[in-house]
Amino acid sequence: MEVSKARSLLERGGFEIKSEERLSNNTGTQLRLKNGAIVNIFDNGNFNVQGKNKAQVEDALRKAAGVPESPVSSPVKRKVFVVYGHDQTSRDQLEAMLRRWGLELLILDQLPTEGQTVIEKLEAAIAEASFGVVLATPDDEGYRANRPDEKAYRARQNVVLELGMLLANLGRQNVAILLKTQENMERPSDIQGLIYVPFKDDIAKEAGVSLAKTMSARGYQIDVKKL
Repeated sequence: MEVSKARSLLERGGFEIKSEERLSNNTGTQLRLKNGAIVNIFDNGNFNVQGKNKAQVEDALRKAAGVPESPVSSPVKRKVFVVYGHDQTSRDQLEAMLRRWGLELLILDQLPTEGQTVIEKLEAAIAEASFGVVLATPDDEGYRANRPDEKAYRARQNVVLELGMLLANLGRQNVAILLKTQENMERPSDIQGLIYVPFKDDIAKEAGVSLAKTMSARGYQIDVKKL
């Protein structure tokens, strides 16, 4: 769907557009509506709706655009919760790849607050997802007290916190950790049985196939040709 068509359909359906801007990763355009909904239209033709009144807006767009609804008896998993730190390049690579797969990304700092505390917002977003992807990059350094010789790179504390919540709510079989390999990089957790997918520079080339297979096994329909 093109932005102009989406804008026209929304206005025809009585939804007033509050603002329009490009997504931070430059993969599409975001329309914020006055009723609290957020519509993301991606350059590949896909779109998703977030925020308040989501069901009404999504239904109006799909019906007006002639997009058939998925059978109730066989829902297609599309939502995935994404966690990342301060590595902007890796973050952009991951977002672009997941959006090419037609997935709906739930990213904490891109979701409306709606009067919630940060932890409430996090809990609500995780509850919507069926799978979590955690991007663990060497953003911090740390070591045991009085042992600077053990200094190692670590993922951000917010990444470790959100990883723990994903494991508790979705189960370890529904969480994948993309670990950027680097000398002295600690794993966020030494719990056995976690899904770690290593990469160095290019997420799509080095981790895409492995992640796609993992998510496909959990009910997601992913075309590996879109890596």
